[in-house]
Amino acid sequence: MNSHGVGSITDEMIEARARELALIGNRPQTQDDYDQARRELTGGSERDPEDAILKSIPDPNPWNPVVGSTGEKAPESASEDEDEDGRSESAQLVEQGIGEAEHDQMLRAAQMAEQKDRQDRLD
Repeated sequence: MNSHGVGSITDEMIEARARELALIGNRPQTQDDYDQARRELTGGSERDPEDAILKSIPDPNPWNPVVGSTGEKAPESASEDEDEDGRSESAQLVEQGIGEAEHDQMLRAAQMAEQKDRQDRLD
């Protein structure tokens, strides 16, 4: 990787990045932009410090499975988007599009052949 450090982070660099963030957000620059710019340029956490603290607190009621239970896999139910052959909605749409394209090609070929026949009769 060809990365080079930018050296010391200056207030001007932070201010420039904060302006970019406000521009990207299509809004006036705020203290949040400045704080985010500082975090980005100094390698700080992307998360809000308060959010980081809240997420670091252990869950008082962690999931506690029954000792010795191996569990079992739930049977997969057919998705509402799948047909009886198990094809996803996307696969169905692709197949439908291909069928319509083939139909359009055949129709166009037939129209061109009919037009050529008429032209040959006139000649």
